[in-house]
Amino acid sequence: MLEDPMKQNVLQPLDKAEFRNVVGHFASGVTIVTAAHDGVPYGATISAVTSLCDTPPMVLVCLNQKLGTHAAIRKARHFTINILGEDQASLAHTFATPGADKFADVAVHHRQHGPRLAEALAYLTCRVVDDLEGGTHRIFVAEVVEAQAGTGNPLSYYRGRFGHFVPYRNAMWRTTQADNAVSPH
Repeated sequence: MLEDPMKQNVLQPLDKAEFRNVVGHFASGVTIVTAAHDGVPYGATISAVTSLCDTPPMVLVCLNQKLGTHAAIRKARHFTINILGEDQASLAHTFATPGADKFADVAVHHRQHGPRLAEALAYLTCRVVDDLEGGTHRIFVAEVVEAQAGTGNPLSYYRGRFGHFVPYRNAMWRTTQADNAVSPH
């Protein structure tokens, strides 16, 4: 008779499909991370982006090491995070498609630190300060050197599908700018 693994107090390897299923329950925003190297623009749809701290302003971005965008960032040492609006799912699909002519018919501002998508909801221009390998991906730690936000709602990603964010009308919690603490409404 087989013993229950929980009774043995031994962690079993997690199945890749189950891991992806569980992590897929975490909703995230959708970004296109862009970079340029030797005058060639690169870009990829990335949801593994998070703020790290505000003093100095820093972010973490995780990219698959097989992506051309990954190689461009490693060489250029800077990139732009383009935060997509709720009406930009087709743009996210384009930049997620291998081999696609990603920048065709896309308004782009070519900047010193790489391309910035003109129609993005918001953007953060970043300078890499550190990076480390994490399995198939590389984690870039970067300082934000420029940022701007427009108006509108973000594109969201949840359980393998794009969607949009709908705030609660009578939210019980909000963040105050005075103390940056979450407090009751």
